Amino acid sequence: MAKSRVVHPDEGRSFWQPVPANGHVEVKVEGGRDGMSNFDCGMQEVAPGSFVREHAHDRNEELIFVFAGEGEAVVDGETHPMRPGTTFYLAPDSRHLFRNTGDQPMRFFWTLLPGGLAPFFQAIGRDRQAGDPAPAPFPRPADVSAIEQNTVFRKLD
Repeated sequence: MAKSRVVHPDEGRSFWQPVPANGHVEVKVEGGRDGMSNFDCGMQEVAPGSFVREHAHDRNEELIFVFAGEGEAVVDGETHPMRPGTTFYLAPDSRHLFRNTGDQPMRFFWTLLPGGLAPFFQAIGRDRQAGDPAPAPFPRPADVSAIEQNTVFRKLD
């Protein structure tokens, strides 16, 4: 049986993200860990001028809630503004990307059901501790396609 849990600011696993997103991810709840239900949620920060490349999840639903910064999302070919208060529901197989078009970090809260994003973020990123200065931009791993296939992403045509 799942047990309630409180995760405070700067708690949970966190990973610096490679180009093109830069920024970092904080995993607040990781499905299947500590008797929790099978979903992941957390926060992602995308640096100014950076983006989360187009991708899709074959069997996962995703919710995104923007709470800081500004940008745009392209969802199934249609462009939408990303600004504080915007919520996105992304159905399985929905193609989407997120681009920071502002001059401040863009921050959003994400939930993925069922879970599986945390292992991806760990595999492509670098461990982060709260308060650490951001590293210089670093490349995605050479085997990122295999990492994606072993987590929650579907191969795009």
